[in-house]
Amino acid sequence: MTAADAGGAARDELAALARDTTLFADWPNDDRFGDVDFRDAAVLILFGVLDALPSDHAAQDRAVSRDLDVLLLARAETLRSHAGQVAFPGGRVDPGDGGAVDAALREAREETGLDPAGVEVLGVLPSIPVPYSGHLVTPVLGWWRAPSPVGVVDVAESSAVFRTPVADLVNPANRYTTVARRGDDEWRGPGFVPTIEGQRHLVWGFTGLVLDRMLDRLGWAEPWDERNEFELTP
Repeated sequence: MTAADAGGAARDELAALARDTTLFADWPNDDRFGDVDFRDAAVLILFGVLDALPSDHAAQDRAVSRDLDVLLLARAETLRSHAGQVAFPGGRVDPGDGGAVDAALREAREETGLDPAGVEVLGVLPSIPVPYSGHLVTPVLGWWRAPSPVGVVDVAESSAVFRTPVADLVNPANRYTTVARRGDDEWRGPGFVPTIEGQRHLVWGFTGLVLDRMLDRLGWAEPWDERNEFELTP
């Protein structure tokens, strides 16, 4: 299978996933926050084909070519919420937005500088409640049919923007169970630690859960040792 064929296969499998209404049906329920008045938000989960720095890992699934990637960013350390965490581009749905798709594309343009005209929207995934931040997040799944340059637009919002090879995410050597402890409470969830341009980035929390669920459902995930823990410092 050529790289072009692999990219086409990945796009087709993602398009099929966008029609899966059960993807987040058993999303973990966090009842620590009681009743929450959720605000609408949207994120762009954008896959494409890299033109540089492909993965060194040969994935088991043929649809995961070395140059298949997903767009991520690192939030600024100065933010009040989720400071320093790796996330999908996105944010709140503003009154002027036409819905989740408009909001996701607008936020991605504002945060990474991408050209929304080059994004093929494959579909809208089921909305996910995030009680910690008080948002009902709608993931918008996209394919980068015409990639454009990306980078940090506002240092007050993000510290890095990177196209992450999917093969590095499914590489068992980069998979961890993240463990966060606060008092008597303990949270465990899937994590990824890919190395991008020489720097290791921890992907966990909401973003890690979404990627873990998607990679499993797509059949792209590879067996990994869940006993391999990454302890989060308070």
